[in-house]
Amino acid sequence: MSHPPEASKPPTAQSGAGPAPARRALAADRLGAPTVVYFVLSAAAPLTVVAGVVTTGYAVTGITGLPVAFLVVGVVLAVFAVGYVAMARHLANAGAFYTYVTRGLGRPAGIAAAWVALIAYNTLQVALYGAFGVASAPLFERWLGVTPAWWALSLLAWALVAALGLMRVDVNGRLLAVLLTAEVAVILLFDLADLANPAAAGYATATLSPAALFVPGVGALLVLATLGFVGFESSVVFSEESREPRRTVPLATYASVAIIALVYALSSWAMTVATGPDAIVAIARRDQADTIFVLAEAHLGSVVVDIARVLFTTSVLAAMISFHNTTARYFFALGRERVLPAVFGRTRARSSAPQAGSIAQSVLGLATILLYALLGLDPLVQLFFYGGSFGGLGVLLMIFVTSVAVIAFFARRPSGETLGRRVIAPVPAAIALAVMVWLALDNFWALLGVPQGDLLAWVLPAVYAVAAVLGVVWAFVLRAGRPAVYAAVGMGATAAAVPDGA
Repeated sequence: MSHPPEASKPPTAQSGAGPAPARRALAADRLGAPTVVYFVLSAAAPLTVVAGVVTTGYAVTGITGLPVAFLVVGVVLAVFAVGYVAMARHLANAGAFYTYVTRGLGRPAGIAAAWVALIAYNTLQVALYGAFGVASAPLFERWLGVTPAWWALSLLAWALVAALGLMRVDVNGRLLAVLLTAEVAVILLFDLADLANPAAAGYATATLSPAALFVPGVGALLVLATLGFVGFESSVVFSEESREPRRTVPLATYASVAIIALVYALSSWAMTVATGPDAIVAIARRDQADTIFVLAEAHLGSVVVDIARVLFTTSVLAAMISFHNTTARYFFALGRERVLPAVFGRTRARSSAPQAGSIAQSVLGLATILLYALLGLDPLVQLFFYGGSFGGLGVLLMIFVTSVAVIAFFARRPSGETLGRRVIAPVPAAIALAVMVWLALDNFWALLGVPQGDLLAWVLPAVYAVAAVLGVVWAFVLRAGRPAVYAAVGMGATAAAVPDGA
C-alpha cells in the first residue's frame, strides 16, 4: 500500500451559523510542547511513583539498585524515542501505537495492537480509582473525624474526571500544569530534606553504580523501573491537537523521558542517603508507601507532610485525567477508521473532545468502582496494584512491538531520515526492549506479589495474547466484508472520508 510521506493537518471545525454538528476531527493547534509534557508527566504520576513504586521496588526485590535502574531504563527509552519521534514526523495521528504498528507491520498487527492498547490504557485509568479512594480517606478521618468509604471518594473523583473529559483539551492541560508543578515541587523538597540529613553512611553512591544491577532478581527491579515511565509514549496521542507537531512531539517526548529518569533516580537515591543503603529495604518493608512521608516528617514537620499527602491524592487525580484523555483519543482514532463503531469517531461540537470515547471510558470507570464496592474487593491490592501492573505490562508490550514497527516502516520508506534514526538507534532499542519484555513476563509473579507459578501471573498476560488474536481475526473480517474500511485502517484523519455505512 502506498502511504503519503507526511500526514496532513486534520480538518477543522465547520464554520457557519448555528451549533456545529458532531465532527470527525480533533481540534488542531491547541497544545504547545509544555502542555503536552504536562499530560505525559501527569500520566507518569511522579509522586505516586516515588511513594509507591520506589518503596515497593525496595521492599519486594530487596535490591538497592533502583536509582541506577531508572537511569538505565531512561536511556533505553530515550534511544527508542529516536525512531519513535522520527516516525511521528510522518504520521500525526491520535492512534499512536495502533497507527505505528499498522503502518510498520500491517493492518492485522495494527488492529491487534489497538485491542491491546485499549485494554492497557483503560486498565491503568480505572486502577487509579482504587488508589485515590484509599489515599484520600485518611485525610478526611484526620481533618473531619469521619472515614468515608473509599468508593464514595472515588466516585467524586470519577465525576470530576468524566466532566473534564468532555471539555477542551487545553482546559485539562491547564489544570494538569497546576497539579503537576505542585507535585514535583514537593518531591524535590523531600529530596533536599533527605540529602541535607544523611545517615551514617553519608552520600554513598553504590546504588547509582551499574554493578548494583548484577544481582539475582534484577528482572523484577527493571520492570518496576519501567512501570515508572508508563505515560511517556502518550505525547504522540496528542499530535493532532499540537502546534507544530513535528517539533512539539519530539521535544515533549525527550523532555518527559529525561525529567522522569532524573527525578526518579534522584528521589530513590535520596531515600538511601537518608536511611543508609543497608537500611532502605527494611524501612521500606516496614513503612511501605508511607516511607517518604515518615522520612520527611522528621525534618520538615507535620504540616508540610500533610500538604504532601494532599498532593499525593492530586497526583493520582492528575494521572486519571491524563489517562482518560489518552484512552478517549484511542477510542476516537479507532472509531474514525471504523475499526470500532463510527460513533466513536466523532467529537463534541463545542469542545472538539472525543465524546463517545470519553463517555465509554467514564462508564467503564463507574462500573469498576461499583463492582469492587459491591464485591468488597481490596481497592489497593486488587484494583490499583494488580491493575497498574497489568496495564503497565500492556504498555511495555506495545512499546516493544512499536520499536519493531519503526524499523520495518523505515526499511520500506526511508522518508529522508538519517541512518541513525532509521537503524542505528531503533535496532538496539528493540533488542533491549525485547529483553525487558522477557524479564517482565518471567518476573510478573514477583510484581503481583504472588507465589511463583501462581495462576494469576499467567492469566493476566494471557489476556493480551487473546486480545491480539481477536484483533487479527477482526482485521480479516473487515478485509473480507468491509474492504473500504480495511483500506482506511491506519490512515488517520484521511479515514474520515469513509462513509459511515462502509
